[in-house]
Parts: sequence; structure tokens; C-alpha cells
Amino acid sequence: MRDASGAVRPGWVLLTVALLLGTLLPVPASASSRLKPAAAGTRAMWLWDVGAVRPADVLAWARARGVKEVFVHADARLPSDASRLARLRELKRSADTARIRLTALGGDPRWALDHAAARAWQRAVLGTGLFAGSHVDVEPYVLPGWQADQPALVAGLLRMLQLLQADDRRPLEADVPFWYGTIPAGPRTTLADAVLARVDAVTVMSYRDTVSGPNSLTAVGSDMLARAGRAGRPARLAAETSPLADCPHCTFHEEGAARMTAALAEVDAIARAYPAFAGIAVHHYTAWRAMRR
Repeated sequence: MRDASGAVRPGWVLLTVALLLGTLLPVPASASSRLKPAAAGTRAMWLWDVGAVRPADVLAWARARGVKEVFVHADARLPSDASRLARLRELKRSADTARIRLTALGGDPRWALDHAAARAWQRAVLGTGLFAGSHVDVEPYVLPGWQADQPALVAGLLRMLQLLQADDRRPLEADVPFWYGTIPAGPRTTLADAVLARVDAVTVMSYRDTVSGPNSLTAVGSDMLARAGRAGRPARLAAETSPLADCPHCTFHEEGAARMTAALAEVDAIARAYPAFAGIAVHHYTAWRAMRR
């Protein structure tokens, strides 16, 4: 690709080489036929600080709201943190009884370039035996380099996902913004499709407080749902509950829990038209609990 001056950007050359050297998963034409939309009411949620909650409270909340999976934040120091390990083991025992899956949540924008840190994190947290897989939240677009050399960060992100996938056989899921389909990842593909080729599932950060119509949760999430269907990968949509002064239309915080519950039921009904739809993830446990009823 050429920049405004007509010169070939070196980053795109590097990205093309990286993609050619990397492993792209072949997707058969019938990939979407193997997918089945999640049952209405299927939920997941993020849990950022396990040290600040009572495991019994988390599991009671999850069971009452149809949460089948909890993305539990853990860092690479977990194996040496006795108190946090004890808290997580308690959470794991209760989750197993309730048949709720725990997935290790981690991420840093710099992991797109620091692959050793990403791999060390996954080895450490999955090595505890407490998690069914990895859930990564790596957002390289917040780095200054996204403007200076986007192709290098795109290539780095994709290589990181490929390495994490190769390092462990347990499922790898990635949080993705809904607009990755607009970002090139080589001559004939987009970042959305390239990520889908390297993970087992995605959670789409479709943060909006309306269900349908322009700029709504289902509208912004539809592109990734369609791409995930073609790739044969499950895709969750996501809802935000934290207060966001700079983007009030991105969160249900002002609407309250009852209105969000009703809205998400409408999302279920609409999104079931997509075979890849895997339910809705709510960000995040503490803010969800704090919402007005």
C-alpha cells in the first residue's frame, strides 16, 4: 500500500511477508453450518479483581443471570501469589459445581510487540490448572505506533495470537473492536478476518445502549458476526455497564439493570439470525452489580 506521497510504506511490506510466513487456517465453505446460535439468555462476564470479591457472591450472581463463563483477570505473578491463588481455587470449586467455565483474562497493548511477555503470561496462568483457556484483551490501537506504523502493530498482533494458539491446546479467545473489518491486514484480507483465523472465538466490543437502528449494539456487531460465521468461529457481542462520561451511548449504566436485561433479550432475538452468535458478555461484574435496578 502507498501513503499520500505515493511511496510504498515499508510496514505493509513487512506485514505481507509476515502473513505469508504465518499460518492461515483454511476455512471450508460450509464452516458456518457447524455453528449454532447460543440459547437466549446465554451470558458471560468479565471479573477484573478477584481479590476484591467473595467467590460465593460472584457465583450466585452468575447463576441467577445465566452466566456460563467468567473471564477472570490474572497476571503472570499468579503462581507466586498465595492469597490470590487461594481465592481463585475457591472460585474454581464453586464454578465447577455450578458448571460455570473460568477463563484466564489478560492483556496489554504492548503484547502486540512483546510476544515473550504474552507467552510468559499464558504459561504462568494456565499452568495453575485453574482455567479452561485464555481470553486476551490486547488493544494495539491505543499505542502511539498505531498512527506511525499501523502495519507493524497489525502484524505483531497477529503473530502474538498465532504464538499463543500454538503454545497451548486450550481455547484462545480475543476481545476485538467491531471495526477491525475496516483495517487492512495484507493485500486481500482485513484484521477482522486475520484475527478470526488465529483464535477459537472472539468477543466483539459492541458497546452501545440501543438494540437496533443506526449505531446500535446489533448494528455495530453485525459485521463481526457475519465474518465469524464465514470463518466458523463463535462470536459473542458485549455490553458495557461502567459509567462512561466521554461516551454515554456506549454503556447501559444510565439505563439501569432492568432496562439492560430487557434490551439484551432483544439482542438475543435479533442476533440469533447469525449462526456464529455465542451470547452476550457483560463488562464487568463489579459495575454490573452496582447498576441501579
